[in-house]
Amino acid sequence: MSARDGRTRWLLYCFLFFLGWVVMYADRSILSPVQELVRVQFGLTNSQVGLISSLFFIVYVLTQIPSGILGDRVGRIRLITVGFVIFGIATSLTGVAGMTHLFGALLLMRAMAGFGEGFYYGPQFAKSAEVTPLRRRALGAAIINSGQGFGTALGIAASSFLSYRVGLPWYWTFIVFGVLTLGVGTLIAVLIPDGKGHRDGSLREEISGFLALLRRPVLLGAFAMLFAGVYAFFVMVTWLPTFLSTQWGMEPGRAGTIASLPFWIAVPAGILVGFLSDRLGHRRAFVAVLAPAAVLTILVLGWTGSEAVLIGAIVLYGAVGKLALDPVLISTVADHVDNASRSTAYGLYNCIGMGAAVLSPPLSGLLVDAGGSYRSAFALAASLLVLGAACFLLTYRRPAPTGAGTPIVEG
Repeated sequence: MSARDGRTRWLLYCFLFFLGWVVMYADRSILSPVQELVRVQFGLTNSQVGLISSLFFIVYVLTQIPSGILGDRVGRIRLITVGFVIFGIATSLTGVAGMTHLFGALLLMRAMAGFGEGFYYGPQFAKSAEVTPLRRRALGAAIINSGQGFGTALGIAASSFLSYRVGLPWYWTFIVFGVLTLGVGTLIAVLIPDGKGHRDGSLREEISGFLALLRRPVLLGAFAMLFAGVYAFFVMVTWLPTFLSTQWGMEPGRAGTIASLPFWIAVPAGILVGFLSDRLGHRRAFVAVLAPAAVLTILVLGWTGSEAVLIGAIVLYGAVGKLALDPVLISTVADHVDNASRSTAYGLYNCIGMGAAVLSPPLSGLLVDAGGSYRSAFALAASLLVLGAACFLLTYRRPAPTGAGTPIVEG
């Protein structure tokens, strides 16, 4: 490989991993615009619809730590490839289950999709960190992570378009995106070479290293901020289209289009935050600005009486919410963990953060069912963001470079 190829390889990795997140977050969001159709077809309550997403995330969360450890030991791309095969097939079969009116099979396929997706996060960010220059760490994370916003917007828009504009049954979107998933997984497997495992220690050493991560306050602060951001994010992903159609009387197709807006905005916003975070080097400052702004946008959703203000708050959330914050948090973990343990660290990070994705859909659905309004769901999301930001700001310490090696934490 030429020197130029070596310098640009990180961009290829970032682009391919970006595509991976596009199909994953599209898969997670395509249910949102059509969940009223699913609810009516199977005779469900709002909280029961929320449990469909929760089952996916329960399995997803349970795979995070094992997949992180395995990625450090057996090869990161090998693990990612297996996950894509499982996830792609399960997504298409979710559509088949809807087509055949088999609710039990639908739940099983959502669980299997969560299992397959669970092999991605830790190994993927660890693999990208192997080749991304230190001075481009947050930018690289932002490029990759922007796939989450792009995929969420694409999933909501495609599901709304196919189901409400074209008139296809809701389950065809799952079948289409399952096929796309297999194609992206093939690209990653072919174009990114796998390496050998980075750790060969005993299980006792693995457990010791894992527990050591939990004793680092700066990591715990990042975990808390992530948990709060994910909770609020999945309130938006799960319920925003339904909120707009039921509380504001919007036609479902229009509600889905408006609900996709923040996730389109999040793509350039996240990249800009990543670039500035690398350039300025003050990760704490970005949390101090973005988290309060996200709290404000969520509270406005529940209490404004103006549609123009409502849409403005939805758009602003895309610029300041989870997907804008993610590059700062992801690079914070990379700054404080050596390469040999990075896949494990990211698995733990995502396990804790995505625990919020398990709680958010059914808990917010329960609050809506109990109160008949979305205000309590939005208020809880905003409160968690305040607590998460406080934890991060109180525990963060800037890393001190060791020269050519891995950064260490200043005391």
